[in-house]
Amino acid sequence: MTTPSAPENPRHDPAAVASGLIDLLDLRAIDLDPAFASPATVAAYEGDSSPQPGGHVFGGQVMGQAVTAVGRTAPAGRRIHSMYSYFLAPGDPDHPIRFQVDALRDGGSFSVRRVLATQPGRTAEEGERTILAMTASFQEQQEGLEHQERAPQAPDPEGLPTTAEVLSGIDHPVAQYWSTQRPIDIRHVTDPIYFRPDTNAAGSDAQMVWMRTIAPIEAAPLLHDAILAFASDYTPFEPILRRQGLSWITRGLRMATINHAIWWHRHVDANEWLLYVQRSPSASGGRGLTHGQVFDRAGDLVATVTQEGMIRVKTGD
Repeated sequence: MTTPSAPENPRHDPAAVASGLIDLLDLRAIDLDPAFASPATVAAYEGDSSPQPGGHVFGGQVMGQAVTAVGRTAPAGRRIHSMYSYFLAPGDPDHPIRFQVDALRDGGSFSVRRVLATQPGRTAEEGERTILAMTASFQEQQEGLEHQERAPQAPDPEGLPTTAEVLSGIDHPVAQYWSTQRPIDIRHVTDPIYFRPDTNAAGSDAQMVWMRTIAPIEAAPLLHDAILAFASDYTPFEPILRRQGLSWITRGLRMATINHAIWWHRHVDANEWLLYVQRSPSASGGRGLTHGQVFDRAGDLVATVTQEGMIRVKTGD
């Protein structure tokens, strides 16, 4: 996928990049707008966007911010256990994103919230447009039945190359951005496919990556949940690309997330390594589906992720 110029990168400072992620997810409370509020609306927030290659808004950023928004309205002691997001329109990094939260239910153990992420339209006639719609559920900590799948065997992340090491020597603005400005440290167990297909596993969709924040952060538990949502959106297209023998820069490749769901089975510290195991069971009709499991360093299953995306390869001129 050919990409326009990336944003200019300051000298690589992992601590500053990680701190910038917390600032990005820590939304500002704003007054409710009666024009958009419903009887169920309980709060509104606003957040900015981090510059991305190509001038777009990263979908994981909007999801992470939406998790922050809904989480701030949940009753004390209840943490998110599931969310489902629809991506409805591309975001504009030049405008703040507003998050308006509706309280749909507060039961004895569970609470359900809905949030719409909106921005001004590109024209006055377009008005406000919704770029993401999310429904999320929260639960009190409770005892119950226990079983889980365990993590597959994988090499330790400390022995795997960083993204900067993988892309070392590649003079490309997007490579420089991926190497220095992504707030999540991603280390591929399977061969990276940034700039070439994985020729060692043709036809296979098997993918594993380790991930954690690029530098230690101090944040409330809600922001750690938001960081998991943020990080889960970096690599779901890769199992599809692997199975098709493609890479991120395949000529004519066009991709966009349609929907993304997460189930939190256990809550984690985003400073600690997480193993993200992914596969793609289906691609059809210009869409691809990815299923992912997130395990902690002890091998416990902490989250399940599914994503459906639009994926097309335009041929010809």
